[in-house]
Amino acid sequence: MTTDNIIEVGIDNKERIYIKPETKHFEFIWRDASEVGWDDDRKVLYSPKPKEWTYFDWYRQILMATKGEYGCQLLLTDKTEWINIPDELKQQICNE
Repeated sequence: MTTDNIIEVGIDNKERIYIKPETKHFEFIWRDASEVGWDDDRKVLYSPKPKEWTYFDWYRQILMATKGEYGCQLLLTDKTEWINIPDELKQQICNE
């Protein structure tokens, strides 16, 4: 199992949660069939806009997809930036 740091977690203008890894790229994450996508321009993993699932559910889904498809665990650090993330959601993610 490899690891990579998460340098940013945010909610974009399309209301999707995204995770920006520090060094890894996940161009073929779609093969995991988890509805997680990769934006090659922004170098971020992203979820669909939440409907039945919460942002926290999608955050966890992104982590599971990278672990399952790439064998890579993404890790929060004290340098992770939080963009448009409500405090309650940040607490949930940090306590995960």
